[in-house]
Amino acid sequence: MIDMANQNRTLPDVLLRQWKEEDLERYVDMNADPEVMRFFPSILSRSETEASYLRIKSKIEENGWGLWAVEIEGLFAGFTGLAQPTFTAHFTPCVEIGWRFRKEYWGKGYAYAAALKAEAYAFQTLKLEELVSFTSQWNSPSMRLMERLGFTRDPKEDFDHPRIPIDHPICRHVLYRKNKKDWEY
Repeated sequence: MIDMANQNRTLPDVLLRQWKEEDLERYVDMNADPEVMRFFPSILSRSETEASYLRIKSKIEENGWGLWAVEIEGLFAGFTGLAQPTFTAHFTPCVEIGWRFRKEYWGKGYAYAAALKAEAYAFQTLKLEELVSFTSQWNSPSMRLMERLGFTRDPKEDFDHPRIPIDHPICRHVLYRKNKKDWEY
């Protein structure tokens, strides 16, 4: 559902789909961009990105859902979708909604439009009762998007990401939640 504040605005046209081989080069470029990756431990090498591409693609093949490629005007723009975190934390097991976009698509509503589609799939098709989203405590653009989507944060649930060294600046993460009842209204 689109929130009432955005009913009068037209959302950008985005397509969530399975990954294609031609997405790989743009994905490699995105993951090598220090600005795109500033809230991650490091940029990704080509081999790391290729491994990520294969993992993400196989999860969609296996489950029918996952972190879908986002296509805008025929081009790979980034990804948005659903994933099950593979680490243990106070909120796992769960399904997370997440996104990452190439810089040229930032600030234009694409992440919001794509996340609305992923959220609808989670609540309508998968019949999930809750979604979570998390990011580095410094990633204010993603936190603003989570809030725009209607996710809420309880600072008592923030956590140190178990896969990031405790002394790394992005170790501390914020956790947002949205339940199906809030989505339906």
